[in-house]
Amino acid sequence: MSWHLGRLAGFDTETSGVNVDNDRIVTACIVEVGGNLPPTPANWLINPGIDIPAQASDIHGVTTEKAKAEGQDAAEGIAELVAGLTQIVLAGTPLVIMNAPFDLTLLDREARRYGVQPLSDVVGDELRVVDPKVLDKHLDMYRPGKRTLTDLCRHYGVKLDGAHSADADAIATCRVAWRLGNVFPKLAEMTLLELHKTQAEWHAAWAANFQAHLRGKGQTDAVIDTAWPLRPAPAGGEAS
Repeated sequence: MSWHLGRLAGFDTETSGVNVDNDRIVTACIVEVGGNLPPTPANWLINPGIDIPAQASDIHGVTTEKAKAEGQDAAEGIAELVAGLTQIVLAGTPLVIMNAPFDLTLLDREARRYGVQPLSDVVGDELRVVDPKVLDKHLDMYRPGKRTLTDLCRHYGVKLDGAHSADADAIATCRVAWRLGNVFPKLAEMTLLELHKTQAEWHAAWAANFQAHLRGKGQTDAVIDTAWPLRPAPAGGEAS
């Protein structure tokens, strides 16, 4: 059976900002869908221990006050997230993440910040990720417009309820991945390992080409990270 026809596990976070090394996870969701079974979501609201800027809370709706009053201890929440994802990965379930280098790298830095063994250290080479952003960008590279989750849902006819909430985004990401497997038969023919390795190659090629494009336009210091699905930790291994 093709990877996209069985159970899929979506992972999404909402955060204090977009700097993967310094910003924090505020909400997160791991949801298993498909396989002729009902969705099984698990949600987290975390007190990040820092103020949540208005530009972030305006998007996901969690203020500093709400996080402090209702949020889980950050170290405890991050440990639970890593444990939940570990269980999914070791079970062989495809882990579906929109723009994986953001969420997985941020989780990695959070784990290191709180002394939690990072997911990559726990599961090693067993990690298998499906990233609709990478797939769509490569397979339909000349399509104009943006490639946010909202855009991909619209393009592939996927319903998205409550954009910018972690649970809604995680479910929608799985649905887009399922749709991609139907629209592009060559994806469905790959094993999950083949798909994982191919996405890493596609992302690296895109990043190199985009960096060359930016530098050709005069942005001589432009750097586009080629790593996927996770950016390696900086020297020293601990996030600030």
